[in-house]
Amino acid sequence: MKDASGLPESLLVLGGTSEIALATARRLIARRTRTVWLAGRPSPALEQAAESLRALGADARTVDFDALDPASHETVLGKVFAEGDIDLVLLAFGILGDQAHDERDPVRAVQVVQTNYTGAVSAGLVAARALQTQGHGSLAVLSSVAGERPRRADFIYGSSKAGLDAFAQGLGDALHGTGVHVMVVRPGHVRAEGPLTTTPEAVATAIELGLRRRSEVVWVPGALRLVMSALRHTPRALFRRLPM
Repeated sequence: MKDASGLPESLLVLGGTSEIALATARRLIARRTRTVWLAGRPSPALEQAAESLRALGADARTVDFDALDPASHETVLGKVFAEGDIDLVLLAFGILGDQAHDERDPVRAVQVVQTNYTGAVSAGLVAARALQTQGHGSLAVLSSVAGERPRRADFIYGSSKAGLDAFAQGLGDALHGTGVHVMVVRPGHVRAEGPLTTTPEAVATAIELGLRRRSEVVWVPGALRLVMSALRHTPRALFRRLPM
């Protein structure tokens, strides 16, 4: 169960090899998290991630999870929740794709969308229902600043994150008053060069603070909120010419 700080004792990561998710897990383990489930496709990287968290003192377990197999989500997540209450579900899976290539290959473009949006809708609904059944918990959804106003350079990825962001906000409204807290996290570009970029560790710090405050939306870095507010209202003809 969460304590008065709002921090979880148990954590389920959907997308168990995500750098942001693992940075968050490390930070929460240093606070009070003791049980961590890493859900993802079986791989040496997933096992290594679990072992790294065990070295920090957590009871870290892995579970097979495929975002592209929605029919399995209820069974897979049901097994995790059957082992005990989960205080925080971190929905962290997603793929960036290759915009230039994916524009010419609709099958690959659809895979980006199915992973980032369709798979997330399925897993998010299953996780939300499980949290509601137990009567408490948080669902943190890793969105992206790219979803606020997709650019020419990443509109396939950006459109998938825009859909995810809208879904997560609506889910939060649907669960308001049930004891379940939904938090949308909108990081800037991670490990990229340039202004308003961020790191997995910075996102983890923001997630911790958001949980403590029971925030509904978290921007990382915080200045992105003002920047994107301006960009959302920039005339389209001008937006196309911006060097982004």
